[in-house]
Amino acid sequence: MAENKSWLGPADYQIVVRGYLQSHWSEWFEDVTIESAGAMTTITAKAIDQPALHGLLIRVRDLGLPLISVKRVE
Repeated sequence: MAENKSWLGPADYQIVVRGYLQSHWSEWFEDVTIESAGAMTTITAKAIDQPALHGLLIRVRDLGLPLISVKRVE
């Protein structure tokens, strides 16, 4: 049986990447919070829709940072 894959609306997401990002990158990502701890960085952002979430992930890809996880924060 197919899963319901409908969008659940705007939400906060935590994107964890391998690598160190300084806080000044938050401007490039457009209104995100960046927290780095050692070799891992957590990017917390609000995505108003799926294209916005995909845009964030494209920016991570463009930096060449390995994506560890993407988690919707309730």
